[in-house]
Amino acid sequence: MIPPKPTPRPDRVSLWRYLRLFRQDILSAQPARLYRAWMAEFRTSFFRSYLCNDPALIARVLNERPDDFPKSNRIGEGLRPLLGRSVFVTNGEEWKRQRRIIDPAFEGGRLRDAFPAMLAAGQAAVARLGEGVQEVEAPMSHAAADVIFRTLFSIPIENAVAAAVFAQFRDYQRTQPILNLAAFLPVPAWVPRFHRRRTKATARAIRGLIARLTDDRAAAIAAGTAPDDLATKIMTTADPQTGERFATAEMVDQVAIFFLAGHETSASALAWALYLLARAPEVQDRVAAEAATLGENVAFSDLSKLKFTRDVFREALRLYPPVPMMVRENRCPEVMRDRPVAPGAQIVLSPWHLHRHERFWADPDAFDPDRWQTEACRASARDAYMPFSAGPRVCTGAGFAMVEGPLLLALLVRAFRFAPVAGREPVPVAHLTVRAKDGIWLDIRRR
Repeated sequence: MIPPKPTPRPDRVSLWRYLRLFRQDILSAQPARLYRAWMAEFRTSFFRSYLCNDPALIARVLNERPDDFPKSNRIGEGLRPLLGRSVFVTNGEEWKRQRRIIDPAFEGGRLRDAFPAMLAAGQAAVARLGEGVQEVEAPMSHAAADVIFRTLFSIPIENAVAAAVFAQFRDYQRTQPILNLAAFLPVPAWVPRFHRRRTKATARAIRGLIARLTDDRAAAIAAGTAPDDLATKIMTTADPQTGERFATAEMVDQVAIFFLAGHETSASALAWALYLLARAPEVQDRVAAEAATLGENVAFSDLSKLKFTRDVFREALRLYPPVPMMVRENRCPEVMRDRPVAPGAQIVLSPWHLHRHERFWADPDAFDPDRWQTEACRASARDAYMPFSAGPRVCTGAGFAMVEGPLLLALLVRAFRFAPVAGREPVPVAHLTVRAKDGIWLDIRRR
């Protein structure tokens, strides 16, 4: 099954038009040549950007020499009001210290420990979802937020503070583009960053609510009454090199990115997966049949039964990667494909292009979950599949997402049948993640 064809992709487009179109319709805005190029250069009056699709260049940036290619502040500035100095935007020793504290919370048996909370959130999502024609991004956001609050703070989305954070975040994600004006101007750090007043106000509200949760948890930890969840694990883990723990104020930054990364990206992936299944009823029936084998009392070990559902989720992440691009900045003079690249250039690594690249994928625009059982696809995935980034900065929650996504997808498809709505084809646009311009509308009927 092939998603609707985008409007014809232009072969040439200026950077300014490209960036404007990127937010309006990222599928149609990309010049056609970027889906077959190994590298492309964009120029402005202030800096140069290089889109890199060559696996050797991607490996250099993400795996081999990540310290020489830190995250670009041009991207970080757009997220600063909400994320502060979180692990998502920091670099160097500060980032390494943060990861040493955070990573143990997601290792080993923590996924098994978090599974009951994920299952409860999935079952609650099934209970909330009604029948009829409706937009599905919103209920998927609700479900993903529920997973985060249950696994992070042991509270459901119905908790007053959790519900308030979710409500504020829905407003925030529609006002905050991936890039703001500061990304394009050579301004020093002390110059105001041109954030919208509404964006800053909403970010302050969200951070204030998160501060209440972290203060309460710090008090519970001190009293010995804190539940053994992700928040407690992170707040009680010491940096093995320094012995330091996150201060409560630092924890607000980290919770903000856990919520953004764990809720916004999962919601995007789930909504697009349901859309793809709605347009491929035979694939949807196979997922429903597989989900029916789970029984009523689902255990962590039952996830091994969801092999095809997992491939469906992988394929949805390929076609609609929640984070469409990552931007690094080179510190050293580089030569990339025989082209000199001066320090300070923006190095763009784009899952959006890699996942639909003509040189890697057979029929790249097609929705074909069965491709994941072929050696050709596995080879392509090694070079051109990175929905969670790669290297030392790979998403800490990647394993978490690959349990949550197939589980919730199976529970939803076991309970409901999803069908497309004529005249309501979603248009993918770039907000904080890949979302649909006017939502994703489906006709939902109970099985």
